[in-house]
Amino acid sequence: MNLFKTTLIALLTMAGTHCLAQKTIIHCGTLIDGISEKPSKEMSIIIPQGQDKIESVQKGYAKAGQNDVVIDLKNHTVMPGFIDMHVHLEHETNKNRYLEKYTLNDADVAFRSAVFAERTLMAGFTTVRDLGGTGVNIALRNAINQGLVKGPRIFTSGKSLAVTGGHADPTNGHKKDLMGDPGPKEGVVNGIEDARKAVRQRYKNGADLIKITATGGVLSQAKNGSGPHFKEDEIQAIVETARDYDFHVAAHAHGAEGMKRAVRAGVTTIEHGTYMDEETMALMKERGTYYIPTISAGNFVGIKAAEKGYYPDMVAKKAAVIGPQIQDTFAKAYKYGVPIGFGTDAGVFPHGENAKEFELMVISGMPAMEAIKSATSVNAGILKMSGEIGALRENLQADIVAAEGDPLKDIKVLQTVSFVMKGGVVYKKP
Repeated sequence: MNLFKTTLIALLTMAGTHCLAQKTIIHCGTLIDGISEKPSKEMSIIIPQGQDKIESVQKGYAKAGQNDVVIDLKNHTVMPGFIDMHVHLEHETNKNRYLEKYTLNDADVAFRSAVFAERTLMAGFTTVRDLGGTGVNIALRNAINQGLVKGPRIFTSGKSLAVTGGHADPTNGHKKDLMGDPGPKEGVVNGIEDARKAVRQRYKNGADLIKITATGGVLSQAKNGSGPHFKEDEIQAIVETARDYDFHVAAHAHGAEGMKRAVRAGVTTIEHGTYMDEETMALMKERGTYYIPTISAGNFVGIKAAEKGYYPDMVAKKAAVIGPQIQDTFAKAYKYGVPIGFGTDAGVFPHGENAKEFELMVISGMPAMEAIKSATSVNAGILKMSGEIGALRENLQADIVAAEGDPLKDIKVLQTVSFVMKGGVVYKKP
């Protein structure tokens, strides 16, 4: 009996060990790891079953054990999951967009955002930075983290900060008796004390970072789209308070003066940067401030501005002028050597089309490999997540995408990824 028990325990132990040793093995025809300057051929990525991190990246096609799972991507280019540093998952462009804030409840916004989040993930974007909504974006992040909703890993600013009448003043375009006088709780800042309180309110609400609108904007119902809004001491107060909570600050900015104030005050990224001049470029290069261009959004609003009735007249006039400028600015900034990350402003155009930004970056002069790295290791660095995401390396998150074809020869193949894994879970496969 004792021998039987001993044998049984040994067999059960071996079986348990064998089950625990199961792995997912991805055979990669071409591998772009997000860091190296050149791709590698015939590689394998090993991920322990049920784990969210990469165990190893090996040369050659690793042999599988009896119970291992093999994913054959020998005809694909395999890359780290893409990171988009500028999305708005609560909404999506449509002709009724300006009425929806009066007709949609938070629950309506939340259900829609879940659809947009899944579409973003299926397009290969496993991490995003959501730069402004009502706060539903915080609940969406939590639901994804809890496994209730499919979507990318989200870093969110919650509600953006603006001055009274600024791009993110939630009462712009309202009739007078509905305007009221929103303050820091609603994300409206006038003065240093307001600035500090607004940041602390975002922390209380559960945000991950701060987003400010340092100048006017295109799609808000305010006539000036590029003038500076915050005073420099207000931005400094925001940045200093944000640092207390380990937040970084992203600054929406179209006009050069607003950008300069934001860069001098210490923001981490400039979004859009439409009228960036050489002085601003030099300042950003000196301070290490990243430019997030959002060319896709600029092109989209420029086209839609010509479609009668798509935007209110005030918005259409700004969109027709500002939108088409962003691609030219990107080309100049890249040549100048401004640090550049990848961001699209998805929501301004349809979610899931984020990868069109790669094509526009390449058309404007950035090599394809550099564009891919901007959406992987570069953005991971901006988020201070280089030890977790943005590359295919041992002990990093198993965020992996793949596309048929060679994106270094035809960057458009990234618009149709056929494999998506986030945190070791496969969401899309050939």
